[in-house]
Amino acid sequence: MPTYSLLDLSPIPEGQTARNAIENTVALAKAAEKLGYHRYWLAEHHNMPGIASAATSIVIAQVAAATETMRVGAGGIMLPNHAPLVIAEQFGTLATLYPDRIDLGLGRAPGSDMATARALRRHMAPEDSFPQDVQELITYLSADGGGLSVRAVPGVGTQVPVWILGSSLYGAQLAAYLGLPYAFASHFAPDALEQALHIYRTTFQPSEHLEKPYATLAAEVCVAPSDEDAKFLRSSQILAFARLRTGAPGPLPLPVERVENHVAPTVLNQVNHALSCSATGSPDTVRQKLQEIITRYQPDEIILTGAIHDNNARIRSFEMAAEVLNSL
Repeated sequence: MPTYSLLDLSPIPEGQTARNAIENTVALAKAAEKLGYHRYWLAEHHNMPGIASAATSIVIAQVAAATETMRVGAGGIMLPNHAPLVIAEQFGTLATLYPDRIDLGLGRAPGSDMATARALRRHMAPEDSFPQDVQELITYLSADGGGLSVRAVPGVGTQVPVWILGSSLYGAQLAAYLGLPYAFASHFAPDALEQALHIYRTTFQPSEHLEKPYATLAAEVCVAPSDEDAKFLRSSQILAFARLRTGAPGPLPLPVERVENHVAPTVLNQVNHALSCSATGSPDTVRQKLQEIITRYQPDEIILTGAIHDNNARIRSFEMAAEVLNSL
């Protein structure tokens, strides 16, 4: 059985606030640590009324402070939005406060629309500087800061583990070239998963960071006592994704009995495909589906995610998912 971890987007449930969402995240993280989840990642999103993790490093600090041993980090930071030095300082500070517990996953996509990108004061250059920015960031965090005249303080010497995240072949190629661990965003973009893992594993170059490939895939889960209960709870995730796809993002909706009555058939087909790397149902149903995913892709680690409107039900879902994975 691969190591299992948890990715949380800190969803803001309909009728609640961003503060409620962050409190829910902390409660889930405490439970996840007790349940044996290896790491707990949060993701950067901007201008999203249903996600409370925009200031990702701050939420990571809240989670790290509320837990003791579980690794905590970003899955991920969208590096084009930031100067590498700033991220090195943020995660160097986190690693100083919580030694040997912080991860830094980096994504190439801006994760926002053009208006939001301008509001972030991004340099809108046509060239892609992501590979150079990743290497610059790693240098800031290295043992001696690479001898650069500018140093990340805190940051230098912390050697925070850096991951490459992706939903295409580009990230797989870069992670393999740099000899870094790789995480594929199959929880919302599964199409290139198999090919990306193959490229990463077959072209991987050992580095000072990693001797052999280490690949993680993400899968959405929603576990409840029965298949019907799980389908009902998961309808919130489907509705939220459908609204995002149609340009109307918002808080995480309340669940509905028949989601097909609330989403146009063409959109529902698109959403079901995008979220197809998933396991929904009773523990027995989820066990079978997760076993299929693990057998097919052979990940070194599987990172689970899932948005449920009721946070107690969300905690129970990840509790049952951990029991399932431990039984495989």
